[in-house]
Amino acid sequence: MSELQQISGIGSALAVEQKSTVNANSNTDVAFSDLLKAANDLTFSNHAQKRLEKRDIQLGQKDMQRLNNAVNKAESKGAKESLILMDQLAFIVNVQDRKVVTTINVNQRSEGVFTQIDSVVIAQNDRSA
Repeated sequence: MSELQQISGIGSALAVEQKSTVNANSNTDVAFSDLLKAANDLTFSNHAQKRLEKRDIQLGQKDMQRLNNAVNKAESKGAKESLILMDQLAFIVNVQDRKVVTTINVNQRSEGVFTQIDSVVIAQNDRSA
């Protein structure tokens, strides 16, 4: 988890003119907009943004790439609404719109029941890096 970097003010970071940056596990700051471009336009709904902030969920560049790869896998199988499991996080994603609808830390879940999904994808850890 040490490779995760906190994205402060994520709600404002997703605006068209994005100013906030995160340190992507290197000495160079990376604009959050660059992370989103690297994730092939994967977006977060307002609800998901608020959940990230409220639950203090931290995503780094590698996490965004893993999430994007998982969405690509779901898309290749024809999924529409997918539950993406990544470490201790769960993301509900509208695959067709490439939009994260909500984000859950599995340790903080209430009921542990996910409805209205048609697939589950386990995001693989890139062990080659």
